Amino acid sequence: MTTFDLRKLRLRAGDQARERVEIELEPLRLAGQVYEPRPNPVAAELVVSRASSGTVLELAFAVSLHGPCFRCLEEAELALSLSLREYQATKPESEEERTEYIEDDRLDLSAWARDEIALALPEQILCRDDCLGLCPVCGKDLNVEPHEHVEEIVDPRWAALSELREET
Repeated sequence: MTTFDLRKLRLRAGDQARERVEIELEPLRLAGQVYEPRPNPVAAELVVSRASSGTVLELAFAVSLHGPCFRCLEEAELALSLSLREYQATKPESEEERTEYIEDDRLDLSAWARDEIALALPEQILCRDDCLGLCPVCGKDLNVEPHEHVEEIVDPRWAALSELREET
């Protein structure tokens, strides 16, 4: 877990500090699959701006997630370039004026980056946009071996059930 001590900056209202930080990221678990962040740790730029009413935190980094394609299970890579922003009021009166990533003047960079990566994910991580996936009948990769299956002859003993399925 990577944290940053905000006290060491000693900022006053109107001041701004830029820091290069290395953030350790844990693998992301999604739909039973593991996606490894690369590079890890990831280089990021942290900008802390102090205003009279609070602190604005900005974080920017680029990372790639490597893991299985949702459709064909081959290796997939998802490149993300993220620019994040949080606000912490000096005297927060509501949850909207407080960030969950600061505790005792320590900014949890790993948790913040992880949450934003999760929010930036598409519905499916694919090896390519036109991935055909796996054949639902035999399980072969349709990208490598496109094919169709000939409809099987139904056992006459199951014919009544087949008719019911066609009615619905």
